[in-house]
Amino acid sequence: MFTESGERSRSHGLSRAVLEAHAAALGVPLLTAAASWADYEIGMVDLLQRAAERGVTQAVFGDIDIERHRAWEESVCSQAGINAQLPLWQSDRMALLEEWWAAGFEATIVVTRDGVVDRKYLGQVLDRQVAKELTALGVDACGENGEFHTVVTAGPIFRQPIRIDLCEQVLLGGCWFQDLTLV
Repeated sequence: MFTESGERSRSHGLSRAVLEAHAAALGVPLLTAAASWADYEIGMVDLLQRAAERGVTQAVFGDIDIERHRAWEESVCSQAGINAQLPLWQSDRMALLEEWWAAGFEATIVVTRDGVVDRKYLGQVLDRQVAKELTALGVDACGENGEFHTVVTAGPIFRQPIRIDLCEQVLLGGCWFQDLTLV
């Protein structure tokens, strides 16, 4: 889901070019919709319906335990005629991260909530040390409560890693965003 302009992803602030590279590295098509927060649900249902027209029967979400998120995801999927899958539901945070790291995935922090997570974490890889520091600060190690967001840049399902350079950091709507360019 993109902002109204269709140039940046709504929650992560990623450029279209970064998301196109991400989809190419995964070998999947990139389906997008642009929406404001006010019409986000309508845009999401439309996007999921377009996916269903391509044969998609399930949408996978990474939520762990926020009931209202799960209810919303199940609702939009139901409206689109597909099923919501939440494979991480009720899992232990650190166990998920340990499994993820062991599999060879890598992610970079691209958003931090101002006043909750210091912007010094922008552009850092979410590794064991960073997860330990965040946990010690009382922050969910997976960012489940919106404390931070990441972009996955490498892993066993990637055809090749996504190589990025860090650009400027911008404060918008109470969150710091790390702009990225492709190398």
